[in-house]
Amino acid sequence: MNTPPLYPTGLVWFRRDLRVQDHAALQLALQQCAQVHCVFVFDQDILAPLPRADRRVEFIRESVAELDDALRQLSGKAGAGLMVRHGRAVQDIPALAAALQAQAVFATRDYEPQAVARDAQVQQALAQAHCALVLCKDQVIFEGREVLTQSGTPYGVFTPYKNNWLARVTAADLQAHDPTPWAHRLAERPNTDQPSVPTLSALGFDRTNLSSLKIPTGASGGQALLEAFFERMDNYHATRDFPAIKGPSYLGVHLRFGTVSIRQLVRLALQRQAAGSAGATVWLSELVWRDFYFAILANFPHVAHRAFKPEYDAITWESGSTAQTLFAAWCSGQTGYPLVDAAMAQINQTGYMHNRLRMVAGSFLVKDLGLDWRWGERYFAEKLNDFDLSANNGGWQWVASSGCDAQPYFRIFNPISQSEKFDPQGKFIRRYLPQLAGLSDKAIHAPWLAKPLELQAAGITLGENYPHPVVQHELARAQTLARYAVVKKA
Repeated sequence: MNTPPLYPTGLVWFRRDLRVQDHAALQLALQQCAQVHCVFVFDQDILAPLPRADRRVEFIRESVAELDDALRQLSGKAGAGLMVRHGRAVQDIPALAAALQAQAVFATRDYEPQAVARDAQVQQALAQAHCALVLCKDQVIFEGREVLTQSGTPYGVFTPYKNNWLARVTAADLQAHDPTPWAHRLAERPNTDQPSVPTLSALGFDRTNLSSLKIPTGASGGQALLEAFFERMDNYHATRDFPAIKGPSYLGVHLRFGTVSIRQLVRLALQRQAAGSAGATVWLSELVWRDFYFAILANFPHVAHRAFKPEYDAITWESGSTAQTLFAAWCSGQTGYPLVDAAMAQINQTGYMHNRLRMVAGSFLVKDLGLDWRWGERYFAEKLNDFDLSANNGGWQWVASSGCDAQPYFRIFNPISQSEKFDPQGKFIRRYLPQLAGLSDKAIHAPWLAKPLELQAAGITLGENYPHPVVQHELARAQTLARYAVVKKA
């Protein structure tokens, strides 16, 4: 701690890491700089395509406001905190670094293609002003080519990747990056800087139903969810597949925006696993899947646009007006298959979809409707609060059987049996499709098979207040096997 700083002035650029606890770039900047400024950019290059009401923007805005307060408290200086910009990061970061006469900009590494290209532009602009861009690993435990096969190639199958990941993870990999010992180096904002975080309306966005959904924001929200999940973590393996049960951690959006530390989560999972918790073991596996998908995107960047397995790009998907009609029915939850429709109602109303339902709804789009998985990937990217390119792409390629370690193409989810197995009493369906609430537990999974008297008693007229099925599953299954035959021949 007594090592003299390398740089007189540094700038920490917050992005997907909206917390002060266990923050790699913040700690490194404070260690290496005599004084440190902090900035967040509401990047118009990212925000421009989004709808005016976007829960993610509201989540970020609230989390940035909390981060501003947290930095001020950490520094102990009333004039410290976060400088906030609303513009283009490729312009604003070099301009701010020049204005502050910073010798280095510190940030945590982002792996999405658009972010990689942005960072390369920023690095080039900074270099012309003799300012360094220092990128740190923070949102994963292992990145890029850190976990490789014995032959030195990236993994394309999860289980051996996970086994290697677990074999090599050490306490040093999970050690928290505590900025506290150097917090006195946090600088006060320049007098010319606006001291407040812009309102949503100033950013060009409207309020959403984020607060009524009780989605907690900021690092405090992430910790509250983690504490609540800790109470039920040991049962995670038994509850995670049932959407009517409070089984998941609901930490996805916090991992996405870095309001919780992945190192903290893995430490906790390993501790509970060591104590014999089956739930923690399964949850840890899910956290490793997250690293795996980041590694796939980094090492096989073509997956962002094409199939991981090239032969799957030969598949001919449905097209034309019929395909568009089927897609619209899927998006709006009007397929006639209640579990699929309830899942789509959940994502449309809340920006969240239960993981089991992501598989069911995804499989239905690809293997019942015969539509290109990229259509579903784009829709989820627009709707999910926790949208993460690597995981979203990995999940969609998994259901399409075109990805790494995907389910075989001939394994096709039956939406009725999935509904009977994972929502046996129809509780989830009734929550999101109240028009079906009067049906029996048996009939609610496939209303078109119910007897006319039961439909009448439940107040349901198929084709009016609930749709007929848009496809017949068994017929669609046969068509899918024929569609995928080109893969078998490859």
